[in-house]
Amino acid sequence: IAHLPSLAQSYFAHAIAPGAPLAGAVRLRMHGSIRLRRWHKFKAVQVITRDSAMIWRASVRMRIASIRGYDRFVDGRGSMKWRLFGVLPVVCAAGADVTRSAAGRVAAESIWLPPMLMDERVHCSTDGSGVAHADVTLAGHPAELRMTLDHGRLRSVGLLRWGNPDGGPFREIPFGAYVDQEATFGDYTIPARVRVGWYFDDPSRFDADGKFFEASVDGAVYR
Repeated sequence: IAHLPSLAQSYFAHAIAPGAPLAGAVRLRMHGSIRLRRWHKFKAVQVITRDSAMIWRASVRMRIASIRGYDRFVDGRGSMKWRLFGVLPVVCAAGADVTRSAAGRVAAESIWLPPMLMDERVHCSTDGSGVAHADVTLAGHPAELRMTLDHGRLRSVGLLRWGNPDGGPFREIPFGAYVDQEATFGDYTIPARVRVGWYFDDPSRFDADGKFFEASVDGAVYR
């Protein structure tokens, strides 16, 4: 990391223990709340790989039912499939818009697998205000991560992500996560409690309309 800006160096030095092997994948266990019109509790397992594959498999508890399924980005394609009681189809989506949105999500969630951001194809820079920029391209979809750091500790990550949270046309919308707590799992120190949502450039709108996901990481295994 010696060739990187000092701010980026501080991030990697904080996130990865000295001498640690660079992991190719992480398996996360998490729980929290997700907003599907109303807020509902969930439990999930997620796998992210250094070659940019991701699958998030969860069970969401509704009032009298549960929805189980997955979001994924595999072989450069995004898709999601959710079923009521794990049987009756609720959501099944794929295609160009889903793929482009999923690519942005994986770029943002690289904060859970820091070696992804050490790839030689990732360009890191800083703007002198405590914000590190990482230019990432996944399956042909570019994203610029803006990572707010405090002595190497990640405070927030934001980017323009393809989406339509208001039900309108898909477009680039400010998206991101606030990191409320971090934890160390083996050789890696990562965000352990996050608030995630759209309209990340407007804090009041983020809280009122954009935030849809709050999660706590219960465990992380790196390989």
